Amino acid sequence: MNKINQLFDSPLEQRGTGTPSLPGKLLSLYFCAGCPELNMTADVILTLQRRGISMIEVGIPFSDPLADGPVVQSAGTVALHNGMTLSLLFDQLEAIKQQVTIPLVLMGYLNVVMHYGIEAFFKRCVACGVSGCIIPDLPFKDYMDVVKPIADKYDVRVIMMITPETSAERVRFIDEHTNGFIYMVSSASVTGAQSHFNESKVAYFERINAMNLKNPRMIGFGISNKQTLQSAQANAAGAIIGSKFVTLLNETHNADQAIDQLYEALGK
Repeated sequence: MNKINQLFDSPLEQRGTGTPSLPGKLLSLYFCAGCPELNMTADVILTLQRRGISMIEVGIPFSDPLADGPVVQSAGTVALHNGMTLSLLFDQLEAIKQQVTIPLVLMGYLNVVMHYGIEAFFKRCVACGVSGCIIPDLPFKDYMDVVKPIADKYDVRVIMMITPETSAERVRFIDEHTNGFIYMVSSASVTGAQSHFNESKVAYFERINAMNLKNPRMIGFGISNKQTLQSAQANAAGAIIGSKFVTLLNETHNADQAIDQLYEALGK
């Protein structure tokens, strides 16, 4: 079974992350491969796994990341300057494949995937132990017509995003035609830390919960402290943290120190 499905299908009491979270709730972290250093990918992944993170999103750097805020954009620029490429990232992941037990999800833009070759991309994902991918600018029609048949062939989950502006009809269509989990973007803006989730965002979380979708949801964008973490985890299967961890990793150049500081910010 795909590791993403295994994670969400596991009993709540077996989901412990060691984080300051609600019982049974998941915590996923994002970092950009190749930043702050070219060859840190393996160390960051294995450290986060050892420190109890449930799932890891590994960013593929791209020169024009439309959905990313300044922190993640800057990380991508550093990674590209350091020489990170998708081929090199795959090599780094393949080298630690046997040591990784949690789901890895690649997050990158369509241009990079198409340049590599769509089938070649998914075939290499399997070879490197990658369980899923997020392609923010992938049109849903192209997903259905071109990408989904190939991804299904290789048993790789393509994770789709929804926002507060996504219609109920669209949400249900996404839910029907995807597998793994749905990425609930907390707001329609780009990535970046927020101090709290206002009433309108919480109402959005509750509205999606009331739809009784078949796929579990993870909430991301803007989670950086105890309040936003607990709000996200109270309204979904778990939370995704990106910009806050990327900032700490850039400051420390040390995954253990970065996760220590993140846990402190989250109230542990």
